[in-house]
Amino acid sequence: MRSMHKEPTAQQAKDIKVIARFTEVWCAGQLHSNQQQITVYPGMQPLTLCPECAAFLEYAAKKRLHCPLEAEKPTCRRCRIHCYAPQQRTLVKQIMAWSGKRMILRGRLDYLWHYFF
Repeated sequence: MRSMHKEPTAQQAKDIKVIARFTEVWCAGQLHSNQQQITVYPGMQPLTLCPECAAFLEYAAKKRLHCPLEAEKPTCRRCRIHCYAPQQRTLVKQIMAWSGKRMILRGRLDYLWHYFF
């Protein structure tokens, strides 16, 4: 994954970590092949993702970093501006729903907020 040009704010870093974790659970659960260790940005723990999931995560991180509503950032589900392309929007819904259920069942109750909101 290419390194980001812009250093994320604390909230952006938190949001990117959440989507990164959901994407990693999705990728492992869907048994994607050719997984590699990648780093989204310096200081973040490496993730194990296939090239397709890594490309999606790079797309999602880029969109989060360039969000035009940074000052009033709602959750993406409740946002009035949908910056994801239709295909990626469908994919992120699948990733969040599938991974969210598994993470909650594993005891990650802190992700409950992201699953419902």
